[in-house]
Amino acid sequence: MRLAHWAVNAPFRPLLLAVLTSSFILPAQAADLVNITRDALNNNAALASARAEFSSVEAASDVASGALLPQVNASGNVVHNQQYESQSSSRAGQSAGSDAAGVSDDRYNTASLTLEATQALFNAVTRQEVNQAERQIDQQVYLLAATEQQLLIDVASAYFDILRAHEVLEARLAQERAIGRQLEQAREQFEVGLIAITEVEEARASFDQSRADRIAAESNLQVAFEVLEQLTGQRYASIDALGDSMPIALPTPTDRNYWVEQAIERNPQVLAQQAGIELSRVGVELARAGRMPTVQAFANYQYSDSDSDLVSGYNTSSQVGVSANLPIYTGGSTSARIRQGTFQLESSQYDFESQRRTTIQQVRSLYTQVSNNVDTVEARQQAIVSNRSALEATRAGYEVGTRNIVDVLNAEQSLYNAIANYAEARYDYVVNLLSLRQQAGLLDVEAIEDVNAWLTGDEVNFTLPEGGDPDAYQRAMDIGAPPTPGA
Repeated sequence: MRLAHWAVNAPFRPLLLAVLTSSFILPAQAADLVNITRDALNNNAALASARAEFSSVEAASDVASGALLPQVNASGNVVHNQQYESQSSSRAGQSAGSDAAGVSDDRYNTASLTLEATQALFNAVTRQEVNQAERQIDQQVYLLAATEQQLLIDVASAYFDILRAHEVLEARLAQERAIGRQLEQAREQFEVGLIAITEVEEARASFDQSRADRIAAESNLQVAFEVLEQLTGQRYASIDALGDSMPIALPTPTDRNYWVEQAIERNPQVLAQQAGIELSRVGVELARAGRMPTVQAFANYQYSDSDSDLVSGYNTSSQVGVSANLPIYTGGSTSARIRQGTFQLESSQYDFESQRRTTIQQVRSLYTQVSNNVDTVEARQQAIVSNRSALEATRAGYEVGTRNIVDVLNAEQSLYNAIANYAEARYDYVVNLLSLRQQAGLLDVEAIEDVNAWLTGDEVNFTLPEGGDPDAYQRAMDIGAPPTPGA
């Protein structure tokens, strides 16, 4: 199943992530691109958040549709009453100032119970709210797909950045050793009076520069490992290297328009914006539904009882009927909501067009970059051969006195720069190829597995700086346990 081809059909939604994750459940083995991608899919916090957001949107649909189902409510109360009365009256025949007075003090309890049931018969607002919730699910499917594809490219980029930094570091280490030997040779020649001190200083300057380049390369390697750890939540001591037999070829098919068409049809960001148009259109209909009447059926039952001495027995009553409500004037708020929704629809249409244009431009640019990378890798590889031959010729000229030490140092730096540039070109090709597939909506499990087949099994190790505390490093990388869902 291709990750980019996200069907919106409801039966497939719960299976999307399960299919993707299960494809990476492999036996334990050395850390390679597939295993590390599996770790990222299981542990990445941003992806976990996107999954939870998707589940939240799905639940919102049930919330909206619940208003169309029967609603049953019960209410009741028990009340203690205390009543005090004082009355006086005059009767004929009684002498003035004589009254008859009566005083009563009554305490009693009352209880009542009400049951009420309603069923919406016609409610355009609620039906549009259900429709809106369903369109939000459609959009969230594509947003989740985009998040997963972005994680795939981020992990692949971080993985190959490590390999890139490792190969550059190896070139810088070799450069430092070679120039170091050249510096020692220059010192020996100076001590016996064969060369001037200026040539020693030239060699020292080149050595210092090569040492600085090596330190920077070491730092880049450490940072690259830590970027991968941030994405996966795991620490890796080593990963598999990229083989020299990796095929360098144009994207298949080689027609650039094919990749553009795939991007328009499959890119999840484009599809999400397209779904956003439908969501905004439903928003307009929801605002218009505010002018429609609502009709509902209702039934209720009431029971009351009292233990007062003056009242005996209980009372019951029941009602069954239909009620309707028609909004006649709402202060202009309904018309304002319609205008608001219309502008939001217009905005979503422009957002879709902007995303479509951006995606087309990125696909075209990446296709061009990958095509250029193919030629660049070949040119960089040939540059190593040429610079190695130039270095040998320069060294031979130096030995016979026709070239000086500066020429040799420059030739050595050019050789190792060519080696580093070749490594850069190879990894640029791999990352750009995967990025092209991502923009075209075709970055999936199969693409990762295809690239993983280019790994040789040779390990690239990561070691802490000398004197470093591994436990302290592990504590620094520990960002804590993930949150408990629902807690």
